[in-house]
This record gives sequence, structure tokens and C-alpha cells, in this order.
Amino acid sequence: MSSLRIFLRPGEKVFLNGAVLRADRKVSLEVLNDVSFMLESHVLQAEETTTPLRQLYFLIQAILINPAEAEQARSLYREFYEALSEAVSNSQLKLGLAAIDVSMSQERTFEALKLIRQLYPVEEEILKGGAAPVHALQQEAV
Repeated sequence: MSSLRIFLRPGEKVFLNGAVLRADRKVSLEVLNDVSFMLESHVLQAEETTTPLRQLYFLIQAILINPAEAEQARSLYREFYEALSEAVSNSQLKLGLAAIDVSMSQERTFEALKLIRQLYPVEEEILKGGAAPVHALQQEAV
């Protein structure tokens, strides 16, 4: 059996299967079974969802943070993902979005979030007027 070790600093939070835990001191947790989790440092707040990829991230994180409402969040993810995929013309983003969707279909939600974070610089360049028309990306994602 493999285990997962999570290290928390004093005051840091971790979201485990819908529960929020806060460490009152430096602590190491060893998780011995499958668990959905997010560290506080990876949680995106609603006011930070200022770009299409950040909006997608927010929907996926809802699946991890609130398992009771995961089906509704999955449905919203699917709708948003399809609209975003159609709107994107940048090949790097298209490939990244496809990889994210594969991760989601295999219920590897944490991996999907990691892939999105890796695409932030590409999206930023596009939104600055780089490789793809900004209006096409923003209109579909709203």
C-alpha cells in the first residue's frame, strides 16, 4: 500500500474529501488510503477567476473541495470545457485542454488542476495580445 505525506505549517489549511483541516502547529500527515485533497496555497478564490483558465480551475477545484456537490460541478465543468475548447485556437492551449479533459475523465482531478496551472503563462501571453485573438478566448469563456 502506498501512502501520501502532507506537510502543513502552523495555520495552514488542507481540504480533505470536503473537510477543512487547519494545523495549529507544524505537522506532517500520512494518508494511508485514496483521498481527494487540496492545499490552501492551491485554492483559488472566486475573485481570482479573472481568466478563462482560472474559471475552469475554479470549477474543477469545486469537485475536490465539495464532494456533496461534485456532480453539479462536473456538469458545469463539461459545459465550460466544451465552450472553451471551441473558442481556443492556440495549439498549445488546445493540447493542454485535451490533457486536462483526459485527466478529468480518469477522475485525476488534482492532476487536471496541475495541468491548468502550467498553462497560465500561455494564457497570459495570449491575453496580452500574443498568439491568439483575445476576443475569441474571452467571449466564449464568460
